[in-house]
Parts: sequence; C-alpha cells; structure tokens
Amino acid sequence: MPNRSDRRSLHIGLTVDPNYPVPPTLYGGIERIVDFLARGLVTRGHQVTLFAHPESTTAGELVGYGVPPHTGIPARVKELVQVGSGLWHRRGQLDLVHSFGRLAALVPVLPYRRLAKVQSYQRDAVPWRSVAIATRLAGKSIRFTGCSTSVYAHGPAGVGRWNTVFNGADLSKYQFNANVDADAPLAFLGRLERFKGAHSAIQIALRSGRRLIIAGNKVTDGPEPDYFDREIAPHIDDDRVRYIGPVNDAQKNTLLGSAAAFLMPIEWEEPFGIVMAEALACGTPVIGFARGSVPEVVRNDVNGFVCQGTDDAAAAVARISAIDRAAVRRDCEERFSDRAIVDDYLDLYYDVLGEISS
Repeated sequence: MPNRSDRRSLHIGLTVDPNYPVPPTLYGGIERIVDFLARGLVTRGHQVTLFAHPESTTAGELVGYGVPPHTGIPARVKELVQVGSGLWHRRGQLDLVHSFGRLAALVPVLPYRRLAKVQSYQRDAVPWRSVAIATRLAGKSIRFTGCSTSVYAHGPAGVGRWNTVFNGADLSKYQFNANVDADAPLAFLGRLERFKGAHSAIQIALRSGRRLIIAGNKVTDGPEPDYFDREIAPHIDDDRVRYIGPVNDAQKNTLLGSAAAFLMPIEWEEPFGIVMAEALACGTPVIGFARGSVPEVVRNDVNGFVCQGTDDAAAAVARISAIDRAAVRRDCEERFSDRAIVDDYLDLYYDVLGEISS
C-alpha cells in the first residue's frame, strides 16, 4: 500500500438509504457518518458523488433519490432501481463505490470487477446469503465492513472478506470538558425502548446516589408501546431523575459534556452506539453493559467501565473520579474521531484498489 502522501486522487461514490437527509437534523446515525466521511474525503482532495435523500447537503455532487415514505416493497424496489441505475451509468467515472445502504443497490455493478466496492454494515443482522452471492459475483473487487467486530464475528466462516471500521463523531461539534461538578449527573441518551436500557439507567442512578438526565424519543409503537409510561415516567421527579425529550446537536453537546458519566446499559447486541463516541469526545467516560460493541469501545479504567449488570455499573459510578477526562478525549481522537474514521476508510479503499489492479 502506498504512503498516504503518495496516493492518487479518487472519485468515490457514496450511497445511503434515502430515509433521512445527510446530515440529519436530529437522529440518524449512519447519515452522520456519511456526512463527515464525504466532507473528509473532499478535504483530502478526492471527488465524491453522494446518492442520498434529495434534501441532503454535501461537499461533493449530490444525486438525490427516494420514494417517500420509503416503506413497502414497491417503494423499496423503486429506490434500489434509482440508485442502482445511477451507479451503473457512472461505473466508468468512479474508482470505488461505498454503500452504507442496502447491498441490493450494488447489484448492477457487482459483476463489474474493475470497479472497487465496499459494503458497510451498521447492524447485527447481516444477510449472509446475500453476502455470499455478492462475493461470488464481485470476487476480490468487494470488501465488507462492520462498525464493530461484533457485527460479523459470529457469522459463517469464509463468507466475504471483512474489516472493522468503527463509527465515530465529528469532534468539531463536541466540546471537551476537562472538569465537571462534583455532583454532576449521569446521562442517558437514546430511543426510549426496553432494549436501549433507560430503565436500567434509572436503577444505576438510584443505587449509586447520582442524579440522572434522560434524553431521547419516546417510542409509542412496537412490542411495548407503554414502556415509557410504565417504567420511566413513574421515576421522573425533575430532581433525581429528569426527562428532557429529544435533543439537537448543541443540546447533546451540553448534556454529554456536563455529565459525570454516560450510561449505556443495553440489552441487545448493539453494533455501535454513536452516542458513546460523542460522549467520549466530550471527555465523558462511558459505563456500559458487556453487549455488542461496548467491550470494543470501552477500555476499563481508561475511558470508562464494561459492566455485567446494574449492581456492577452502580459500583463503577463510584470509580469514575479516577478516570482522566483528558485521556478519554485523547482515546476518542485516536480511535473514534471523524479524522481517524476517514483515514481508516481511505486505507481500506486503497487496499481494495490495489488488489483489483494486481
């Protein structure tokens, strides 16, 4: 692989499902990654064509597409045709296509092995049969990534070639806070569904004697539409436990930066909680359950604690004063900053391009 300073400029196509604009206004984790990746690539002298929601903004060329409300088979098929045909018509102009959306969008260009392809997965349900078919069609011109190793670690051996490239945060949006008040609260931010663990965050706060601020969207559909009213609302007293609703980027920065620790008591194998990187960017340590990507992101005694349950997490709260918030920020800069993520993807791009040209 050539030195980074010796690399040629590339024309990269980025695709993302068109449910939300890039960047998103409130929630939309993948869209945030695609946003800073596109900007970072252009800053480094590369050309970018972004296939995304038509209200997106990007430093490169935007190809808007989508069939609102983006649900149902007819709409999804039309969207796949839109992005797939766009890639096919540009196949001779692009050096590489990086898909953050559905793998099926790459179908028209999969057999075109002179075009490098990267398919990124941000979820735990990898369509392994589709990965196997895509690999047979594309050969060594395609590579797959997971936003943590947990995404693909337990899949069938030898199906696809995989790399881990973490998600991260645009550090320019998060202010490092070296010190917080001695009685600073704990913070929880996420959709208010059981598997995200807000009820466990409340128990951790109560057992540790810390105040808790909860932010995020109430979920009123799905398997437990009354989850918030039943398990969260009875504890809200605007003193020990506060709920502040959804937050924008500025509010998120304030919430995370002023917290003693961020709680990640998930009850599922979450591939990567971007909010962990956002908290770390503020210098705020993460206390999380040992599920999904948490053991890969959190380093005990360095940027937080990996815990086995609420009692363990409550005990960890008592140890957060031993964490150096400056070290938390440095670790984030090295592993989860927008700069680090863009560099990691570029390393992968040139690796794939080198293979198909050899």
